[in-house]
Amino acid sequence: MTEAPLNKDAPALPFALTRPAHVGGAHLVVSDLARVSDYYQKVIGLSVIEKSPSGHVLGVAGVPLLTLSTGGSVSRAPRNAAGLFHTAFLVPNRAELARWLKHVAENNVPLEGASDHLVSEAIYLSDPEGNGIEIYRDRGPIEWTYHADGTVEMATDRLNLQELYNSAPKDGFAGMADGTALGHIHLQVGDVPQADAFYRDVLGLKIMARYPGASFFATGQYHHHIAANIWNSRGARAREANMSGLSDYSIRFNDTSALDTALAALEKQEIERTKTADGWVLKDPWGIGLTLSA
Repeated sequence: MTEAPLNKDAPALPFALTRPAHVGGAHLVVSDLARVSDYYQKVIGLSVIEKSPSGHVLGVAGVPLLTLSTGGSVSRAPRNAAGLFHTAFLVPNRAELARWLKHVAENNVPLEGASDHLVSEAIYLSDPEGNGIEIYRDRGPIEWTYHADGTVEMATDRLNLQELYNSAPKDGFAGMADGTALGHIHLQVGDVPQADAFYRDVLGLKIMARYPGASFFATGQYHHHIAANIWNSRGARAREANMSGLSDYSIRFNDTSALDTALAALEKQEIERTKTADGWVLKDPWGIGLTLSA
């Protein structure tokens, strides 16, 4: 069989996606599918890949990143429920972050925050149903500061939005650039030690940083692929069926041995999982769905 030629114009994979495991995509349950999908298309800059009356798959350059679905019995999740803190869309570089910022500023889109995390620069907002969103760019790993124990230095410093806006390219915004990825996902959970026990001890991710009330997990020395906090959700129980917000997300393993280790730990802990065409499906301690695949 003849191999397809390499696309030399394709953007290089971001560091986040070259690690032993990374986040693949997220699935949100929403009440008003048309309104929320329109927001992710017009404000965030995603495009429709698949569409049906009950769901839309959105992404960049044909790569699916976010699935939105709805149904007749969706109940609005309270703010303190376990689930999503934010989905984080990683743009290829600072110029693309500036371009996106100029786009939302010129369209009077309300923002909720902006931070320099030392490893990254990030802008925060929420969709029409309150699902948190982060748009960010990474600094190069060579610019990060690692501690002796392998953790990485992070902070929440002020990001100069005016300077970033002023640096935007002049050619305008035409949607998220090729190479944009779901760099990480940040969860609301009921208990941080319980999150550590699941994401570190079962799935095999390393704790790369801690904030009061939060842990940041990753593989391959990335700053974080998954974060879990109790800032709004301390003591939260498992999510109820048909609750709005984060239904599930995927973790893709570039290292099949790391997936095998995680599956063995799941078996040892007697955590229920099901093999499907997409991978191994399970739930975390708060009922958030996970699909593990290689």
